[in-house]
Amino acid sequence: MNKGQRWRLFWAHAALLGFIALMLVPLLMVVSISLRAGNFATGGILPSAETFSWEHWRLVLGLPVLQPDGTWAAATVPVLRWFWNSIKVAAVSAFLILMLSATCAYAFARMRFRGRDGLLGGLLILQMFPMVLALIAIYSILEGLGRWVPALGLDTHPGLILAYLGGIATHIWMIKGYFDSLPVALEESAAMDGASPWQIFLRIMLPTSLPIFAVVFILAFIGLLGEYPLASVVLQRTDQWTLAVGANSFLYEQNYRWGDFAATAVLAGLPITLLFLACQKLLVSGLTAGGVKE
Repeated sequence: MNKGQRWRLFWAHAALLGFIALMLVPLLMVVSISLRAGNFATGGILPSAETFSWEHWRLVLGLPVLQPDGTWAAATVPVLRWFWNSIKVAAVSAFLILMLSATCAYAFARMRFRGRDGLLGGLLILQMFPMVLALIAIYSILEGLGRWVPALGLDTHPGLILAYLGGIATHIWMIKGYFDSLPVALEESAAMDGASPWQIFLRIMLPTSLPIFAVVFILAFIGLLGEYPLASVVLQRTDQWTLAVGANSFLYEQNYRWGDFAATAVLAGLPITLLFLACQKLLVSGLTAGGVKE
């Protein structure tokens, strides 16, 4: 490596480190606000010894909170319940989205039927429109459905999960691209041995497609964990709120509780970070394997 190449490598690493530092500043600011007394969004990147406080985290974790008169009172905001609601709704929705997307993608990738190309084009067009445009329609559907099946109506987690299942177009295309990259010889050999299409899907396609399934599940889980517009419309009672809806309640006009909001935001980011670290290899292999077709 000559001198010019070493300098280019040095400046490339310096630019990457600068970019990483720039990305970490907002995160450090949020953590700092959550560890600072009061509900102010100003101050340095790190809290000082005079302003350091656990009061916001005590509220988030449901521990007794110190009142202005010096007494201790139980936390009145069920943040941990909102956190559990978010995890439950996001995990169940991501699993069901994965199951629906996988079966649909297998049909589009391996089967030939009338209207196949039109349906694929329709799915591609649907990706261009955000779910917010369908809020009124979803509200009306869940309201009517709740009259016949109360468990799937408004202000219920199953109803919210049912609404989330409509956003599978992107995941169908992603899994279909991965299926297209797999050799057809494996399925043809299984079919010659008498395996049905369902058996081929369960015993061949599913085990060989774990990387892309992990990608779809994680992306769906991350997207739904912090989803706010649809959840705020469907969920009405406080004990049914998800963490995104509950955190927004800290930002009332003339009463912005930035410290409580920051602690809740950090709590919401923990499962995403842990999930990404645990499945990092699957994510990389799943995102790259479908890019080459054999």
